[in-house]
Amino acid sequence: MTQTTITRTIDAPLEDVFNTVADISQFSEAIPHIIKVEFLTESKTGVGTRFRETRVMKGKEVATELEVTEYAENDRVRMVADSHGTVWDSLFTVRSENGKTNLTLIMEARAYKFLPRLMNPLIKGMVAKAVGMDMDMVKAHCENQQK
Repeated sequence: MTQTTITRTIDAPLEDVFNTVADISQFSEAIPHIIKVEFLTESKTGVGTRFRETRVMKGKEVATELEVTEYAENDRVRMVADSHGTVWDSLFTVRSENGKTNLTLIMEARAYKFLPRLMNPLIKGMVAKAVGMDMDMVKAHCENQQK
């Protein structure tokens, strides 16, 4: 298993930051390289929501199915994807501090096939960089909404 933890301090209300990561439609607006979201359930937020997200990665479209498995309003949201022999478990948490909001993402990659067990530790840095860029985009989106 590999784990990546990234935190950003955002000059925006906690509720706005939480809604940006927990509401799939808002999250896709904040991240420009998410080019399409298809909901696979009637619900669009909360536990049990399933959706397919299509991103442009290195010039190619990549679709991933995710499910919201944990949701505590204005506290945390967990999304899980099973892709290419790895379970990707992403937990976003929000905390207020000094009038700002700390957004933390803990992403665990649990490989269950041979090749991902070898490759995941090698690509951890690349994954951390990409996820860090997503967090930077969420920060910019939330702060721009305040202007």
